Amino acid sequence: MAAPKKGRRSPGGQGRPGRVLALILIAMVALTAGMFASGRSTPRLGIDLAGGTSFTLEAKNEPGKPNAITQTNMNTAVNIIDRRVNGLGVTEAEVQTQGKKHIIVNIPKGTNAKQAREQVGTTAKLGFRPVLSVADAGVTPEPTPSSSPSANKNDGKNGDKSKDDKTKPSGSPSASASAGSSPGPQGRPVTDALKADAAATPSASASAKDAKDEKKDDKSKKDPTPSPADVAALQKKLDALDCTTPDGRSKAAKAAASSPATDVIVACKKDGKAKEILGPVAVEGTGVKDADAVFDTQRGQGWIVQLKFTSGGSKKFADVTGQLASKQPPQNQFAIVLDGEVVSDPSVSSSISGGQAEISGGFTQASAQDLANVLSFGALPLSFDVVTETSVTAALGGEQLRAGLIAGAIGLALVIIYLVAYYRGLALVALASLLASAILTYTIMVLLGEAIGFALNLPAVCGAIVAIGITADSFIVYFERIRDEIREGRTLRPAVERGWPRARRTILVSDFVSFLAAAVLFIVTVGKVQGFAFTLGLTTLLDVVVVFFFTKPLMTLLARRKFFASGHPWSGLDPKRLGAKPPLRASRRPSAPADPKEA
Repeated sequence: MAAPKKGRRSPGGQGRPGRVLALILIAMVALTAGMFASGRSTPRLGIDLAGGTSFTLEAKNEPGKPNAITQTNMNTAVNIIDRRVNGLGVTEAEVQTQGKKHIIVNIPKGTNAKQAREQVGTTAKLGFRPVLSVADAGVTPEPTPSSSPSANKNDGKNGDKSKDDKTKPSGSPSASASAGSSPGPQGRPVTDALKADAAATPSASASAKDAKDEKKDDKSKKDPTPSPADVAALQKKLDALDCTTPDGRSKAAKAAASSPATDVIVACKKDGKAKEILGPVAVEGTGVKDADAVFDTQRGQGWIVQLKFTSGGSKKFADVTGQLASKQPPQNQFAIVLDGEVVSDPSVSSSISGGQAEISGGFTQASAQDLANVLSFGALPLSFDVVTETSVTAALGGEQLRAGLIAGAIGLALVIIYLVAYYRGLALVALASLLASAILTYTIMVLLGEAIGFALNLPAVCGAIVAIGITADSFIVYFERIRDEIREGRTLRPAVERGWPRARRTILVSDFVSFLAAAVLFIVTVGKVQGFAFTLGLTTLLDVVVVFFFTKPLMTLLARRKFFASGHPWSGLDPKRLGAKPPLRASRRPSAPADPKEA
């Protein structure tokens, strides 16, 4: 019989269990330290456990669309609002219809209620309009009588000049002004820049020629150039507009949002630093395919919003920017109008083609992400008013949570009693493994609350309680394999190593089935049921980690201890109690008899 090769390990053997055990202990310490470093030591709770804010939105028909409130449009609005709220990092928000024209939005405590209110109530009607005139945000004093609109400009110049804006207002939308920059979204004197990745673009003159030919072919179309009477009316509205107060900006935004896309309008900048006369919509918001908030480190522009246009939107955008690039400020500016407010009014220095552009100009991370979030998920098919905003208490959820925790504690106590009574010393291994799994689960849930906005609701708590049984089942499978090997007459150390490959296959198959069920449940369901599925999937993955990196190496180390290796009656591995067979020993051959007769 050939001698076994040195250095070979039995199947499933683990040569350095101490290092593996130390690795998972270090990971547990690191996760715990990260949890405390994040400033939060408890998981984020869902609205049913912690309370929160509830908004009631009432749908309104769009101008010219008296029958827009339909079930289809309401369902579309629910989906868009749900994606917007989730874009804020809230994963346990409840968005549902109530009646024919109301939508209820419940947001858990800990979310910025003001930010959420703006997101859920914003229609997100986007349009790109050319800037015709710019003035200070305040009410312009009454000018002295003059024979032409240009006189009004000269008489009011002292009141129309902004500290942060060098662009002079013009009495006529077609008049030109001296070059300058307008305040950015945060009120800082910056000039927004719209830049594209591609260089090729149609010329401005060609675009203008195409527009003239189109007008000749279709005289029924409305001429976007305002008449002298309209100019005077617009200038009067601009002078009377007060954009320094939230109420004034809100009224101006509603009036501008309700105006047809072909009209010339007056609008306020969102930061309240200026007011503008804007031409008809040159590019609709539907031409924007996607938007992302990105921090620009190469050019030092800070937070910017990158836009991707559709093929049709890209062509329109290239044409109109080519026309604006040939004009003088402020008429070379492009106003990005969202729900009647000017979010940004960048200057255009060249035609922008290629289907990609970016908006820069003093954005903070929050303002850039808010704008990208709204633009990415599209416009609501209806206009909504926030009719009520109330705080939701967690009294009922708190009672249910206490009842659930009591039930979970009773179940855990029964499991412990059973393990101690049946497995005795091995119960310590099971309890230590359950404790390791609990620490990993808890710390990861807390960190996920900060990272992705994961909120723990009642179904998620139920998923965690169910996971106790799944985890304990994995330990029992391994223990029984070890005991089977001892019944076959083997000592503890080889029993631990020989039983591991068989137990490992069973554990992996069982956990794979549980994880697959959790994944399918998470994909096909919505709302709170997803919390149950997410927790079940997370704890199933952690079960594999704990069994492989904690339970197995811990058993390998304990098998070297006399208490377990000798089969102590309280170790749970007593050969006599398990009914083990006699040890397999090599029997000696009887010696040959000296006398054949004796044989």
